[in-house]
Amino acid sequence: MDKKDILLPQHVAIIMDGNGRWAKQRGLKRTEGHKVGAEVFRTISKYCADIGIKYVTFYAFSTENWKRSKAEVTAIMNLLRRYLDEMKERVLENEEAGIHISFIGSREGMPKDIVKLMDEVECRSSDKTKTYVNLAVNYGGRAEIVKSVKEIAERVKKGEINPEDIDEDMISDGIYTANQPDPDLIIRPSGEYRLSNFLLWQSAYAELYIDDVLWPDYTPEDLDRAIEEYSKRNRRFGGV
Repeated sequence: MDKKDILLPQHVAIIMDGNGRWAKQRGLKRTEGHKVGAEVFRTISKYCADIGIKYVTFYAFSTENWKRSKAEVTAIMNLLRRYLDEMKERVLENEEAGIHISFIGSREGMPKDIVKLMDEVECRSSDKTKTYVNLAVNYGGRAEIVKSVKEIAERVKKGEINPEDIDEDMISDGIYTANQPDPDLIIRPSGEYRLSNFLLWQSAYAELYIDDVLWPDYTPEDLDRAIEEYSKRNRRFGGV
């Protein structure tokens, strides 16, 4: 993509959807779709860094996904373990890419060994500043807002602030992506027209782009098309 005439979004968020349908279309187990989807995540993360996108957030596993079959949840957790182990082994590659990895979402209920690996990966990439990659795991947008509101309520209870002091900035300070810009562009592959509880607070003025491509088939060229469409839109933020 020629970036000269393209307005790059500062923050892109992607709902990685369609893994199960991709596998079903090929007569494979749903877990095979998740395996391929994990490789696509790696490819798109690196591509975002290569073209100069500063922040990118991927929706990997929602709080609602625990309702899926035990076999599928176990397979997803095993894929996450493998990815985290590989991240530890690819220290030089990650340093060259300049990617800062963060995991957003609740760590309660997550396997303890995975939480430990998350902490290690975040620590190893903490000084990287080229591209910030957020991976939403055990994440729910409503739960994120509740978390922030509860923290504010505790401050009110302790007498640190008054109710009339509460504003949007205070809530923003308590969400997982605090200190990062809200997403400019939210992409949903697979043709579904919904946010599915993803970045509800942050998406107030995000541009939405729906793509029929299933996530395991997603390519850098598909991302280019979304960015080109985004660059043509007139973002007024409620103004004229």
